[in-house]
Amino acid sequence: MVAAEVPKLASAAEYFFKMGAEGKRFRPTVLLLMASALKFPVSESTEGGVFSMLASTLRTRQQNIAEITEMIHVASLLHDDVLDDADTRRGVTSLNCIMGNKLSVLAGDFLLSRACVALAALGNTEVVSLMATAVEHLVTGETMQISTSREQRRSMEYYLQKTYYKTASLISNSCKAVAILAGHTADVSLLAYEYGRNLGLAFQLIDDVLDFTGTSASLGKGSLSDIRHGIITAPMLYAMEEFPQLHDVIDQGFDNPANVELALDYLQKSRGIERTKELAQEHVNLAIKAIEALPDSDDEDVLISRRALIDITQRVITRTK
Repeated sequence: MVAAEVPKLASAAEYFFKMGAEGKRFRPTVLLLMASALKFPVSESTEGGVFSMLASTLRTRQQNIAEITEMIHVASLLHDDVLDDADTRRGVTSLNCIMGNKLSVLAGDFLLSRACVALAALGNTEVVSLMATAVEHLVTGETMQISTSREQRRSMEYYLQKTYYKTASLISNSCKAVAILAGHTADVSLLAYEYGRNLGLAFQLIDDVLDFTGTSASLGKGSLSDIRHGIITAPMLYAMEEFPQLHDVIDQGFDNPANVELALDYLQKSRGIERTKELAQEHVNLAIKAIEALPDSDDEDVLISRRALIDITQRVITRTK
């Protein structure tokens, strides 16, 4: 899907796919499992050949959603690295460091355009609307992050809304798109959405914890990268509730290394890390509840896929990188 007429653009667009710097294909794995978890039971009266053809066509369309989602995700990474002036992405040299900001932005734009073409080919306006909304949310979330007021930086509600836009919207709307393509009811599609939403929020909450507790080697990025960029996340927001004097430190900013150390000292004394993990667990529980609420099925493939989706929530909550 990322082939281009200009070799340099193709090379740039394919960079993170080949290097694996965008992660371990987390989103496509979730979406393909969701597709299997929502598979309709086979009627005994259905002709095998006809059903097999229809099932194969549906699977291909759902796989297209997984591919489109990954292209949108990687495009957002390319743009984010330019905005953050990043040197690395999960231990791999960032594209903007290798080819420059201009080509990185163009590569991201190209991936988004290819995703649009693939979406249009699906011919489902509701799915197109969902995925377009997810792209809009990515832009909105990034804008919220770089243009916060003093009050907004202190707000857990603002942080969670930004986190939904930046991380959870894409996977939640993609899960819903998979359900819609399969012809499920609004209720079932909403359960798929809720699974993705809560999984995405839990994923980012643990990411925010790891920014403080992980190492550069395990994370593939600079530890403490958020706070050094002045980004206030859940652990520090919870620490502020326990130690109001942290407000003044945060308002002063973190250009001064002494402020970073002081903020970390308050965080260590607080329950900020523990409370963030607890909040992530709450979202994991909601994700599991959504899977358990799906219509009953005795299809072994469906049951295996649902168990795998639940297993993924546990991997998200216990991961160290």
